[in-house]
Amino acid sequence: MTGNILRKIAIALIIIVPTILYSDCKKQAKCGCGEDVLSTLLGTSSYILFSESYSLFYFQVVGDPYSQYNICNPSEVIKKLTDVKSGDILQVSGSVYWDCTYVSQASNSSYQSQYGVYQCQVTDIFVNLYGKDKPAKGAPLNNSKPVN
Repeated sequence: MTGNILRKIAIALIIIVPTILYSDCKKQAKCGCGEDVLSTLLGTSSYILFSESYSLFYFQVVGDPYSQYNICNPSEVIKKLTDVKSGDILQVSGSVYWDCTYVSQASNSSYQSQYGVYQCQVTDIFVNLYGKDKPAKGAPLNNSKPVN
């Protein structure tokens, strides 16, 4: 009789103890620009995509077609886009945050999507001129041609 009681207590403890020990919730990252930084981009090659009126303005990292990065500070970035067409590859640096609309839609969805939407506070955006007979950023231009 006491053996059955001890087994029941042991089973109850196996169920109850982990629940008590691991009951605290982890802090969920806040969404939106200027909140919790998810990651940082440093000179990442990206396709810049925009409409003529800049009502649609975002970028996608080269090699990652399933992620979209909306730009938090479009008015500052537009000033730097001279002679750039939609679809051009530029180097982007900045802080990445969760997009609030994406987070709320993903949490209400019953399936997991590979597609991710983020927001990025762009700190620098520039053209990578390496290999285009122009210097890479910070490299001196050497116009001398080798003679055979």
